[in-house]
Amino acid sequence: MSEHSVPAGRARILVVDDDPTVAEVVTGYLERSGHAVEHAADGPDALTRAGERRPDLVVLDLMLPGLDGLEVCRRLREAGPVPVIMLTARGEEEDRITGLEVGADDYVTKPFSPRELVLRVESVLRRSRAADAPDAPRTVLRAADLTVDPATRRATRAGGELALTLREFDLLSYFLEHPGAAHTREELMRSVWGWDFGDLSTVTVHVRRLRAKIEEDPARPRLIRTVWGVGYRFEPRQDEEEDGTRERTEG
Repeated sequence: MSEHSVPAGRARILVVDDDPTVAEVVTGYLERSGHAVEHAADGPDALTRAGERRPDLVVLDLMLPGLDGLEVCRRLREAGPVPVIMLTARGEEEDRITGLEVGADDYVTKPFSPRELVLRVESVLRRSRAADAPDAPRTVLRAADLTVDPATRRATRAGGELALTLREFDLLSYFLEHPGAAHTREELMRSVWGWDFGDLSTVTVHVRRLRAKIEEDPARPRLIRTVWGVGYRFEPRQDEEEDGTRERTEG
């Protein structure tokens, strides 16, 4: 959590939505779950509040007046790591994927169940707090030119620090913990996102984003391989002989 987080396991959550009814419902459910909630009705106000006191998590509406949720998310991510769950009234896959592309950790499509939103908030918070836990893993993971330290939530490639979102970091850690194993998207959704259900395109988008940050040539990945009909496999050996074929990438 951030250094400004409220104590005793509570999280400070910033809800950004210009619909007062939605904001009231979301705020009420989160407060009843024990969290401290602050509301911003537009993008500039959200950025100001986040700059003054960084929240532990942001629930961010995509359709905001003036400065839309995508731009707010980009600026939040530029200022530092903070988990973001995006709300969208649109049902098109393109909009959901765009939210993930700019760094959102999860999304919920309106109309949504407030209880489901609370569950997703709790899931993301558990991940973000993992490094602060007394029994947090201390083993540093290494493969190829990658190093991942779960305790400090830092990842490097060839000595240079990687700018990873919460989910990207967890996904990379999971791959390094299970080298050579093939994983279905459903398995990755359960193990990394903590969900037994969900839109599997979320996994595809995060794999594509991760490839862009760790592969020499993301279009021809050598580390995160596509296993057709299954999912993905992390293959740290980079000295394999080429057999004249190239793997295609999904998404």
